Amino acid sequence: MRREQPQSPCLTDVEPDRISCLPGHIIDQILSHLSIREAVRTSVLSSKWRYKWAMLPNLVFDKECVTVASQDYVIIKNRLLRIIDHVLLLHSGPINRFKLSHRDLVGVVDIDRWTLHLCRKSIKEFVLEIWKGQRYKIHSCLFSCQSLTHLELFNCWLKPPSTFQGFRNLKSLDLQHVTLAQDVFENLISSCPLLERLTLMNFDGFNHLNIDAPNLLFFDIGGKFEDINFENTFQLAVVSIGLYLNIEINQSRFSGSYSNMLKFFVHLHHVQRLEVQSYFLKYLAVGVVPLKLPRPCIDLTYLSIRINFNDLKEISAALCLLRSSPNLQELEILARPEEQPVLLHPYCWEDVYLSCSVMQVRYVKIDGISGIKRELDFINFLLQYSIVLERMTVKPVSNVGSELMKELLRFRRASGRAEIIYLES
Repeated sequence: MRREQPQSPCLTDVEPDRISCLPGHIIDQILSHLSIREAVRTSVLSSKWRYKWAMLPNLVFDKECVTVASQDYVIIKNRLLRIIDHVLLLHSGPINRFKLSHRDLVGVVDIDRWTLHLCRKSIKEFVLEIWKGQRYKIHSCLFSCQSLTHLELFNCWLKPPSTFQGFRNLKSLDLQHVTLAQDVFENLISSCPLLERLTLMNFDGFNHLNIDAPNLLFFDIGGKFEDINFENTFQLAVVSIGLYLNIEINQSRFSGSYSNMLKFFVHLHHVQRLEVQSYFLKYLAVGVVPLKLPRPCIDLTYLSIRINFNDLKEISAALCLLRSSPNLQELEILARPEEQPVLLHPYCWEDVYLSCSVMQVRYVKIDGISGIKRELDFINFLLQYSIVLERMTVKPVSNVGSELMKELLRFRRASGRAEIIYLES
């Protein structure tokens, strides 16, 4: 029998191009994990990939999208502007998220043009971070973009047109280093009916925070302000407030039963996590500090307090919060040892012990103490009334000797499981 010659493989037997044969949703998933620069470069892989990047729903322009050898600011800026123009010009699909955050970018007029283009695309999430130069004035067209669900601005100036009636679909608002007038701020908050998350950091143009937001769940603020009022915020669960101003208030001008503590908590029925930062405890201590709140914070499980133990009013305010939190699980105490005013009379801890019930706190962290008597009395109080305490972590300031640790170990503990962990600074 004659031996047959081996046949050369036909085109149909050649192994197919695996890159080109990937399903469309897999390609989309791969592109979603790449920077915009890397995503555009995949267009050379095959014809199927060529314009896939042009349908990316999330566009992020940051330091990853510009690679130039030069350190010249003008060259970097011009390169970045060309990239954004190129991507937006060729983009053919819906744009859900647009983020512009580059350390070398100042507010340029090109941003107005991009904003107008994005609003016509019914964008859902808009993030603009201007890291250099003066605050950038947001184009008026953004205030008519009713498709927005998340708005995040850094180093911007907000001055909406007189026709602005709010963002009816906005759920998350993050404003940092911004300028806006008092009436603009109040109108902005009250005219976003679906707002759930609000972050305010380092703002100016207004001093009174009137928060009217029936669906608000999360509120984080840090800045200089004179007053804060909550209205229709009964769903608010997470609150973090830092007052960056050591207010000196003449207590004599507050007469009768006036109390910042009572006013602050009247619309916070379901707060679960509360952080009292910087000098805000001093604000809460203005006026008459009650022994406990009329309505206890039964949902509060985490409490963080920055306190000056040399301020008797602040101690009273902190104890009021503890008495009013029957289900507290975690407690963090941050001392402000740099403040050392002279106390006219000692704090009467015997009255505190008589007016307190047992606490359910399990974990306590105490940071920044220097070992003064009022700090030790406070720790002693926590150990005596925390019947289910499992762990207390104490971290003093530097240059505190071992005497503090010895003093802590002498304190009696209501919980037999309580463990004290002493951390060297």
